[in-house]
Amino acid sequence: MEQTEAVVIGAGQAGLSSAYFLRRYGIEPVVLDAGHGPGGAWRHRSPTLTMEKVHGVFDLPGLVRQEAGGEPGRPAAEVVPAYYASYESATGLRVVRPVRVTAVREGARGRLAVETDAGEWQAGAVVNATGTWTRPYWPYYPGAAGFRGRQLHYAAYRGPREFAGRRVVVVGGGASAMHVLSELAGVAAATVWVTRRPPVFRDDDFGTEARRAAVAMVESRVRAGLPPQSVVSVTGLTYSTVVREAMDKGALNRLPMFGRVTEDGVAWDDGTRVPADVIVWATGFRAALDHLAPLRLREPGGGIRVDGTRVIREPRLQLVGYGPSASTIGANRAGREAARNVRALLSGRLAA
Repeated sequence: MEQTEAVVIGAGQAGLSSAYFLRRYGIEPVVLDAGHGPGGAWRHRSPTLTMEKVHGVFDLPGLVRQEAGGEPGRPAAEVVPAYYASYESATGLRVVRPVRVTAVREGARGRLAVETDAGEWQAGAVVNATGTWTRPYWPYYPGAAGFRGRQLHYAAYRGPREFAGRRVVVVGGGASAMHVLSELAGVAAATVWVTRRPPVFRDDDFGTEARRAAVAMVESRVRAGLPPQSVVSVTGLTYSTVVREAMDKGALNRLPMFGRVTEDGVAWDDGTRVPADVIVWATGFRAALDHLAPLRLREPGGGIRVDGTRVIREPRLQLVGYGPSASTIGANRAGREAARNVRALLSGRLAA
């Protein structure tokens, strides 16, 4: 068992940002990461998701990312982990990996016990930055278990080549679905795009006021103890590189959500049927928080009440990459806020 002031769980952008600011405030954190190397969820993205296709990778605090020649065409799964690796080296943050956190529970003498497959840490405060990638969301639809073709979640998508000549149904209205559709059109025999709600495309630049409004909507939900909404439900779809590519290929002819899955495709309640060889569920992710279950943080609404990054039921715990900070643009701000809260807590100024 190791005693420490603060443990950060996860070494993605939110976790590294939090660790950086904790150190700035005089607290030396231990960062526990389940990955076998730097990069967080970026390590697992499709090799066809190149840097020109991502929404943007924001600099970590204290180290500007230096772009190399030819970078727009390089896989984000290579570029971003390399940047994170250089960041960890340059800052000297203590990142212990691979370590899988199995539980966080009440520890001794008012501390939190962080139990892992590599031992236990007792900490005065914990910053949870475990993200969502390990919790792909698969919605239930009748008949899905009997589908004779292939089903996969976007988390397992690795490019269009394996879908050549196949009839593919893509489910989902976010950036992941756009990525898949932009690549499969012209490669697959046919693509069908279905969403629960009509997509909303933004033709503005999604400036400061729009971002504030979107963040406020998410914050109001998590403050009330409700699960965070999907990103696209708040922001809509911008005319990004992948969206324009999919539009140019004629792949964005959206259909409403089907009612059931059949053995050889999907079907709607009006009798319409579409044959399919593959269903790609680009249906998003949920926060990876199972290890926090011993703390009993869930509210009746199904979410965790959070004020900024501080968990209302457990002030020793900060959630970053959750709710309004579940984006690269919000991760640094959340890291700074979490570190400030931890500093206040450990110095006795924050009521527990």
